[in-house]
Amino acid sequence: MKTSLIASTLGLAATLAFSPLSHAADAAAGEALAKKEGCLKCHAIDKKKDAESLKGIAKKYAGKPDAEAKILNQITTGAKVKLEDGTEDEHKIVKSKDKTELSNMIQWILSLK
Repeated sequence: MKTSLIASTLGLAATLAFSPLSHAADAAAGEALAKKEGCLKCHAIDKKKDAESLKGIAKKYAGKPDAEAKILNQITTGAKVKLEDGTEDEHKIVKSKDKTELSNMIQWILSLK
């Protein structure tokens, strides 16, 4: 099961990376999905909260060719994350199956640098 989840995540990442939609992201839609999915409960845009700021994430991945794939993996697989207090938790899974919606959110995060 874990292998099929990884394979589907990589397939979605490849689709997003080579999709023309990934280059025409809708920032407002991306931000709306982040709010709807509760991302801003743990991540603030410009300061550390329970988790790293979204601007910090954007800076961390700036210029990296695999940035979209890494963020996609983090938000869709429930991978372990280290919180600001040093504890670890499973990252909440973003429930959207819409590739454009996910791409918009990832592009919005990456634009915050």
